[in-house]
Amino acid sequence: MKHSFFYRCGKSLVTIALTIALVLIGNLPFGSVAIAADYSANKFNFNKAPQTVTQLPKPDPVFKGRVGKTYKDSVPSYPQPLEAPEGDPNVLIILLDDVGFGMTSTFGGPVPTPNLDKLASNGVSYTRFHTTALCSPTRAALLTGRNHHSVGTGVITEMGTGYPGYTGIIPKSTALVSETLKDNGYATSMFGKWHNTPEPAISPAGPFDRWPTGLGFDYFYGFNQGETNQYYPTLYRNTVPVDPPQTPEEGYHFTADITDEAIAWIRNVRAADPDKPWFTYFSTGAVHAPHHAPPEWREKFKGKFDYGWDRQRELTYQKQLEMGIIPEGTQLTPRPEEIPAWDEVPDEAKTVYTRLMENYAGYMAHTDYHVGRLIDSLEQSGELDNTLIFYIIGDNGASAEGGLEGTFSELASLFGIQLGLESTINRLDEIGGPKSEPHVPVGWAWAMDSPFQWTKQVASHLGGTRNPMVIHWPKGIQSKGEIRNQFHHVIDVVPTILEATKIAEPTEVNGIAQKPIEGVSMAYSFDERAAKDKRTTQYFEMFVNRAIYDDGWMASSHFGVPWDTASRYGDFQDAPWELYNLEEDFSQANDLAAENPEKLKKLQAKFVEEAQKYDVFPLDPRFSERLDPKLRVSGEPPTSWTYYGNNVRMPEPVGPQLFPRGHTITADVTIPQKGAEGVITCAGGFSVGWSLYVKDNKPNFRYAVVDIGNVTIPGTVTLPKGKATIKTEFTPDGSPEGGGTLNLFVNDKPAGEGKLTRSLFRHGLEPFEVGRDSITAIDPAYENKGKFEFTGKIDEVNFALK
Repeated sequence: MKHSFFYRCGKSLVTIALTIALVLIGNLPFGSVAIAADYSANKFNFNKAPQTVTQLPKPDPVFKGRVGKTYKDSVPSYPQPLEAPEGDPNVLIILLDDVGFGMTSTFGGPVPTPNLDKLASNGVSYTRFHTTALCSPTRAALLTGRNHHSVGTGVITEMGTGYPGYTGIIPKSTALVSETLKDNGYATSMFGKWHNTPEPAISPAGPFDRWPTGLGFDYFYGFNQGETNQYYPTLYRNTVPVDPPQTPEEGYHFTADITDEAIAWIRNVRAADPDKPWFTYFSTGAVHAPHHAPPEWREKFKGKFDYGWDRQRELTYQKQLEMGIIPEGTQLTPRPEEIPAWDEVPDEAKTVYTRLMENYAGYMAHTDYHVGRLIDSLEQSGELDNTLIFYIIGDNGASAEGGLEGTFSELASLFGIQLGLESTINRLDEIGGPKSEPHVPVGWAWAMDSPFQWTKQVASHLGGTRNPMVIHWPKGIQSKGEIRNQFHHVIDVVPTILEATKIAEPTEVNGIAQKPIEGVSMAYSFDERAAKDKRTTQYFEMFVNRAIYDDGWMASSHFGVPWDTASRYGDFQDAPWELYNLEEDFSQANDLAAENPEKLKKLQAKFVEEAQKYDVFPLDPRFSERLDPKLRVSGEPPTSWTYYGNNVRMPEPVGPQLFPRGHTITADVTIPQKGAEGVITCAGGFSVGWSLYVKDNKPNFRYAVVDIGNVTIPGTVTLPKGKATIKTEFTPDGSPEGGGTLNLFVNDKPAGEGKLTRSLFRHGLEPFEVGRDSITAIDPAYENKGKFEFTGKIDEVNFALK
């Protein structure tokens, strides 16, 4: 029987008071304020009747008392709080980033993941579970229960274009599971990587309705874009930018931080309400680049990968067969001709490549450790048994975006610049540290996707889309340590949650009719190893890599290579199609297209049918070109921007769009009698960015392009006291690299000149700012000065295209 509201409040207050008393007398650590719930009841009852209310939020409660002329002759009926169905489980989704099928020890890989092992041994592991091959799309599909194009997320949000399947805007007609659970009495939270807010809305002006807190999450702590520096994250609490609680020198790492935050939030929910179930979406930035692993974790893998990526794939494949992760008879797919054999790699290059892989492995092991801390906290509080955990090992396959030689700066790769060995060979000891942004070479990504072909982005093949998953729920699942081979997709998680919680799929949310959920529940397979698949058809598409799965067969068409992020030439419509019988060919190794052309034709027609149904058309092979923020602005884009004061901060795509076009920056400032220093305006971070700042009372301009185009232009004129105008003028030279001349002026008089050899149309993920440089210093000249806030007064800064 549910406790009344007043009883539960009183019980909570008494318990909290006793707990605080124990803390004060030293018998209990302050982090132990959680109240352990009683989950000793019998196994979860799947047969209890589901809820029938499908309109959310639910209507206000009907007044059941009586109103007289005074309170003495009236009967109150105080509105009771919304309560979830009795006995409902907590729900925890853990989503890792860029982890290949063959990376973790749990699924035969080389990186020990003891905490994932522990969950798998007490739960069920799905080895034919699939994602979309890319981050934002997988996340949108995961949380809505609908295909990624159906929810406007055919690509990452930073590449949104003006077509229904590709806007980067999740429609109001496809409510997230967080909204459904919240409106049915759950406390809800999100920690880590979000990456589902439309890029133009990541600003102080919002709108905030498509931030986590506008989409059903009571609480959000993490970052909003596709990646972040793990030592210096672009961090938000709810909708407000915040600084990390520590520095890297003090031991800060983003994965540890969000783990601390998640543990504290769950404990506080339970302390405040012993009965209320919670939903937490814990989405690490790891192991997405930049691959940042603390030194003690890198060291664990020293010398472990000296035999190279070809041998590693073979070792993983053999281990997967031995463990039963892949069925007997599965073939190890051959290395694509685009990837060099390890034996052909020069010794100097092998030194770099193994160091990058050691760091990558340390990053994964470090992530497993902190996920383990979160799981241990649930076990300590007694909540683990009735927490339904979906642990999804990657939102896509391992990433090949570091190029054939790997890189010291993965941001360069995203902009189509392959730095190669030269970027890394002389900085081996910095790999994984705060001054690096490393990424492994393609060969290691391919090895981590054993036994499949290809990697992240390649939705046509299983190396891009097949990610293992563990489901752990002792109260609801009797099976322990078993493998499930049913074919499922990330859109199947939401209907599984709704079936487990007996909450009805909403047909209307906030007055808006809802598209039907497109996933199917996996609950039928929890305790039936041989249950017949309930998902029989699934399309895949990413950057025109296409596939269709239907009744055990898959047709696939691959175009381009994922490390070519600058341009993909040729007509993708001429790309050949392959045909696989996945019932007999687990790894997609035997192309049957030539033997069975009629089957292939039927599947190609099926792909078109599904693509039309789910807004996959028009197909678009462009990559880095779609990062241009002007694609997400209606009408004529602005040509000038003006800001006031010393305190402006927003994502760069929302601010002025300057380089590589000709432009001016004009700052009207007031210089105090003792002079001034600090950043007037900037965008980006230490590896890619620009900054106009004052040092030694003279203006300076810094442009950074991953060490290949770094330029500092010193000012030659001392700023006068009082009112002054500082101006820069950039004149492009017409080169494809975006170079040109930049001139400095003080009160219209020449004050410096320099040549930029290269410029970019955007500068990473750190913000555009006026009055300071908040995260990493763009110029090393002020890296020890904190945010290097401008000590004068900024009256106005104008940016104008020439």
